[in-house]
Amino acid sequence: MHRCWKQDIGRSLRITFSGAISVVALTWLCGTSLPQSVAASRLSEEVRELLRNRVEAAGVTLRIAIGEELIHCIQALSDFYEWRVYTPAWTDDHVPQPHAEALVRAISRADREGLKPEHYHLAKIERILGEVGKNRGRAKTVNPRTLVDLELLLTDAFLLYGSHLLSGRINPEAIDPEWFANRRGADFSVILRKALDSDQIEETLQSLLPPQPGYAKLRDALAHYREIAAKGGWPQLPDGPTMKKGDRGEGVVALRGRIALEDDCRRELHQSTDLFDEALVEAVRRFQRLHGLDADGVVGPQTVATLNVSAEERVRQIEVNMERWRWLPQDLGTRHVLVNLADFDLKAVESGQPVIAMKAIVGEAYRRTPVFSDEITYLVLNPSWNIPNSIAVKDKLPLIQEDPDYLAKQKIRVFEGSGSDLREIDPKMIDWAEVHAENFNFTLRQEPGPMNALGRVKFMFPNRFGVYIHDTPSGELFSKILRTFSSGCIRIEKPIDLADFLLKDDPQWTREVILAAADRNGEQTVRLPKPVPVHLLYWTAFVGEDGGIHFPNDIYGRDKRVRDALDSGPPCN
Repeated sequence: MHRCWKQDIGRSLRITFSGAISVVALTWLCGTSLPQSVAASRLSEEVRELLRNRVEAAGVTLRIAIGEELIHCIQALSDFYEWRVYTPAWTDDHVPQPHAEALVRAISRADREGLKPEHYHLAKIERILGEVGKNRGRAKTVNPRTLVDLELLLTDAFLLYGSHLLSGRINPEAIDPEWFANRRGADFSVILRKALDSDQIEETLQSLLPPQPGYAKLRDALAHYREIAAKGGWPQLPDGPTMKKGDRGEGVVALRGRIALEDDCRRELHQSTDLFDEALVEAVRRFQRLHGLDADGVVGPQTVATLNVSAEERVRQIEVNMERWRWLPQDLGTRHVLVNLADFDLKAVESGQPVIAMKAIVGEAYRRTPVFSDEITYLVLNPSWNIPNSIAVKDKLPLIQEDPDYLAKQKIRVFEGSGSDLREIDPKMIDWAEVHAENFNFTLRQEPGPMNALGRVKFMFPNRFGVYIHDTPSGELFSKILRTFSSGCIRIEKPIDLADFLLKDDPQWTREVILAAADRNGEQTVRLPKPVPVHLLYWTAFVGEDGGIHFPNDIYGRDKRVRDALDSGPPCN
C-alpha cells in the first residue's frame, strides 16, 4: 500500500510536469512571453521531479555523489523528503530561503565544537549559493539540477552535523575495543522538519550539544588555546640543569614567560626578573598539578618535556575530549559517580556539583580498565574475593609455587568443581609444582578481613567486564602519582565516604552503622534504595573545579585513535 502510494504521487508529479511543458509550448507557438509565475512554477515542478528521482535512486544504490562530495545520511535524507513528498526544503521558486543561510552560518562555526566545517559540504554549498545569487542578479534562470544539488547538500549537512553534535563524529567502539559508549540518539529527519517549521535551524543545532557545563568549559578552553596557537604558541625551553627556587638566569626568564603565556592566572610572571622566587615555585606547582606531575615546584626533565608540548597539540587534545563528551548519555544522573581513569580520580556528584572527591587506582597497561556507564545497585561490606581465573593463574600461582604457606598467610581457600558441586580441598594435597595454566582447575577464594584485596567494601554494578569499585589494604599506593596497579577494577581511597553517599537515602544506614558493619567479619550485602549511575570515563583534557585546564597523562595511549579518526572523512552516525 505504502509503495503504491509513492508511485501514485510520482505519477501525479510527472503529469503536472508534462502539463507545464505543454503550457510553455503553447505560449511559445502563440508568440507570447511566459508569465514569470508560470516559469517559476515550471521550475519548481522540475526541481521536485529531479529531487524525487535522485532520492529514489539512492534508495537502490545507497549512493549520491555531487561532484566529489558524497551524501552520507541517505536513509534519514530519504525519510525526510518522502515525508515532504519531495517538496524542496531550502529553496522556494528557485530562491534560497533564509534558513539556508542560517545553516551555512551554523556549520561555518563547527570548528568551535572541535569539528571541521569542510566535513559538512560548506565550500560546495557556498559555491552553489554564490552561483544562484549571480544568476538572480542577471535575471537568469537557475539550472534545476543545481537547485537539487543544493537541496541534497544542505539537508545532508544538517543531518550529519546534527548527528555529530548529538552523539559524536565517530563511533568509539569501532576504534577502541575497550570503549563502550551510551550515546544519545534521535530521529534526525523529524528534528530537521521541526527546525524548518519553527525557523530555528541554528537554535536546534545548538540544543543538540552535550548539556553538561564540563563540555561548555572545554569549548572555552579550546578557544583559549587556539588563540595562543594563532599567535605562534610558546617558545620551547632548552634542555639544561634542573631549575629550582633561588636559581637565576635566562632559563628562569624563559620559564616565567612560558607559564604566563598559557595560564591567565599567572600573568604577573611576565615581570623581567630572572629569579626563581616563591611566586614562580607556586606557578610551577600549579602547572605540575594540572598536568599530572609530582607538584614539587622543581623543573626537571619531565616538567620541561611537558612544558614543551606545543599549543597546537593541546588544541588537538581538547578536540579529542570534546568528542568524548558527545559520547555520553544526555543525563548523567542527578546523583552519580564519575571516575576519570586518566586522572586517577573518583567524584560523587549531586545536582551537578562534586560533593566527594578521592584518589583512585586503575588497571595496569596490560589490564586496562574499560570505559562504560552503568548503575551501582548494591555494595558488599567485608567482601570475600573470588579470584578471577586469569589472576589466579598469572599472579597467584607463581606466588603459591614459591611459598608453600602463601595461601594460609593470605587466608585464601581452594575449591574444585563448579556450581552446586563446588567443594573445598586441602591445598597441601596439591602438588603445586605440577600445576600450570592448562591444568589449573581450581577456584581461589580469599576470606574477608584485613588481608583481603577488596578491603572492607566493594561497590557493584554488574557488567560484562567483571569490573567494580572497591577498597584496598594497600593504601600506600595512593601516594603515587601514576596509579596503574590494579587488574582492571577501580580501587578507591575513601570507601566509607562513598558508601555513605550511596546510602544517604536509607535512614537505616548511617555512617556510624556502616562503620560498625565494616568492622565485623561477616560478609553483608546492602542493596541501594535506588540505583546510582556510575560513569567510567577517560578524559585527558578537562576543566577542573579550580578553574584550571587539566591535561593528565594519556596512560593507555587512547588519544591517537580518536585524533586519527577525527582527521578522517566524516562517517554518518
